Amino acid sequence: MKRILFVAEKNDVAKGVAAILSRGQMNRREGKSKFNKIYELHTNILGQQARLSITSVSGHLMEWQFGPEMKDWQNVPIGNLFEAPIHHTVNENMKPIAQTLQEEARKCDVLVIWTDCDREGENIGAEIVKTCMLGNRNLDVFRAKFSEITPQAIENATRTLTRLDRNIVEAVDCRQELDLRIGAAFTRLQTLHLRQKFAHILGDNKQVISYGSCQFPTLGFVVERYKAIQQFISEAFWKLSVEHNRQGLKADFHWNRNRIFDRDIVNVLYDDCKDASSAKIQNIDRKPKSKYRPYALDTVELEKLAVRKLKISAKTAMTIAEKLYSKGWISYPRTETNKFPPDINLGNLVQSQIPSSDWGSFANEVLEKGPNPRNGNKSDEAHPPIHPLKFATRSQLDGNDWRLYELVVRHFLACVSWDAKGFETKCELQLGSEYFTATGLQVNDLGYMRVYVYDKWSDKAIPTYVEGEELRDYLLKITDGHTEPPQLLNEADLISLMDKFGIGTDATHAEHIEKIKERQYVGVREDGRFIPGFLGLALVDGYDEMGYAMSKPQLRADLERQLQEICAGRRTREQVITEQKSKYKRIFEHAEAHVSLLSIALSKYLTHNPNAANNISVNTSRPTRGSERGGRGGGRGGRGGARAPEVAQIPNHNIPATRPRGRPKTTRGTNAVSANTGSGLTRGRAVPPGEQPLALAGAAKVCLCGMEAVQKTVNKEGANKGRQFWSCPKPFGQADKCNFFEWAS
Repeated sequence: MKRILFVAEKNDVAKGVAAILSRGQMNRREGKSKFNKIYELHTNILGQQARLSITSVSGHLMEWQFGPEMKDWQNVPIGNLFEAPIHHTVNENMKPIAQTLQEEARKCDVLVIWTDCDREGENIGAEIVKTCMLGNRNLDVFRAKFSEITPQAIENATRTLTRLDRNIVEAVDCRQELDLRIGAAFTRLQTLHLRQKFAHILGDNKQVISYGSCQFPTLGFVVERYKAIQQFISEAFWKLSVEHNRQGLKADFHWNRNRIFDRDIVNVLYDDCKDASSAKIQNIDRKPKSKYRPYALDTVELEKLAVRKLKISAKTAMTIAEKLYSKGWISYPRTETNKFPPDINLGNLVQSQIPSSDWGSFANEVLEKGPNPRNGNKSDEAHPPIHPLKFATRSQLDGNDWRLYELVVRHFLACVSWDAKGFETKCELQLGSEYFTATGLQVNDLGYMRVYVYDKWSDKAIPTYVEGEELRDYLLKITDGHTEPPQLLNEADLISLMDKFGIGTDATHAEHIEKIKERQYVGVREDGRFIPGFLGLALVDGYDEMGYAMSKPQLRADLERQLQEICAGRRTREQVITEQKSKYKRIFEHAEAHVSLLSIALSKYLTHNPNAANNISVNTSRPTRGSERGGRGGGRGGRGGARAPEVAQIPNHNIPATRPRGRPKTTRGTNAVSANTGSGLTRGRAVPPGEQPLALAGAAKVCLCGMEAVQKTVNKEGANKGRQFWSCPKPFGQADKCNFFEWAS
């Protein structure tokens, strides 16, 4: 009888696989690690009856390290780290697990890898093989492919065993080596320099200012948004609006021009409207309106929804999701796929949710109509979208475990149901030469929103109007406001940017964000928004001054693309390492020659903030899977490990909306309300002085129709009488006359 060793990535997965294959009839014994049990059973596999031993690791077993000759930070030239030999060794904390694997391998004929089916899992599988081969070099090695811990998925995986993908393994090894070399080199450079210049702050020689090629552009996004807010110039604007009440309903007619940044122009247009004898309903457009159900759920969307809707961090969400997956409640949570494969049985998945008192009746309706998923266009060809596998109750899951499971279930049922339907009515009103639009909404079928409580869509009733009717009992208003800066980034915003620009993968976004928090490069406000610390600001400023956009995403995104090419077999590990080392070494040599720019940048912040240094306790624990070990973030001793600086300061800046420049004058006219109502605040562009386009001297003015504008004079009594302006040459009242208006002086 063959003896076969299964090795999973986590103990929960090993236990789940064993329970399924043994039908619950298994024996458990201890290994060298108290966290990683060994389960024994008999089953049919590879066409014959076999005796199985099923155990697990706890993430990566091994790490890349420099030799002891590179440990001397003070005397070894830092640039040598780009070429120094590195070694692949078992992590000290993982040695008990490695001993278990070698002992079990000696008893077995076949090894089957049951790690997660993604890049990181493939590489962990290769580490398991390397370790087991030290105990038995004659092992025949297979790879199980699965996306969920269910009987059907596990039994299918045992029937379709394959081999490890060496291209993927090489891609991860490539990234790990580059992250080690790059991270260690830049970590030593900036740490040694800043320790020397700021001994009074970093004086114990234990503070490490770490660099990571994923974390740095992540920090860059936070700094870029912070600076955009600091540099924002608020601009006062004015807008017209019309309010009309009838039959107990109110219609707010919004100006088709939206807003104008010149109060005098608004006054002229207001006077034109005020002098009109009535307002006329020019057009009524009533058409069906849909609010679309969500796409099938991928990792990035799950993280963003957890942050925005559940108010929990992406890292916490992924930790919970992995636990739910390993317990068999949901499918594999690390996936880039947002479309269901045609062979998946959606009906069975929907039916399993019918017992719920919360969404069971909706699930039954979906089943009666037939599941109809709204699919996206992304697939990683490895895993389906995240979906529930079986029904759970609040007594089986509690706290955030239940909330995340509920989110997955509601999202799934919403995705396979139908859109919300209604009718939208748009009424266009003409007053003088100006046009205004009111919008009403009648919701006829909430559709997916009956189960998806995270979206809102409600009726907005307006009076009934008839085309051509004239209104006289309206209220014309001028309101003022000012442009507001963008908000600081929250975690969902940051994940969106990382995904857009290719920083990390869906599986590592949350970890990179945690790193810049642990290192105190950024702080998190009470509202969950990120603000950079002085050290984070100084690092970005210093490298920017050197002329290299280290905080921009292009460098790391380029590496991620090359790693994909290794996975696809279009490039080799050696080719990518050679090219990337050469590129980063040039940058490093330039940075080393201009490293004083880092201390100059930090001095600037410390000088303007004399109380900037305070000791902050930092959690420096390392995740065991997909972490920035070694060079993936650099800085642990001479090996580039992840250690956060223990001294940092977050700017004590409130970021309020900037006040408008001055206050507008009181609005003229009997139908007007005060110009200082403060309504209509919007976020938008600020227009710094000189940014408005200027016509060349002697050039013809062109209106929005593309025709040469005509110059007219204000004849009406008032402050602007006699003032000239440009406008569209088409006759007043002509339907296609544009809204072009500009003062001639």
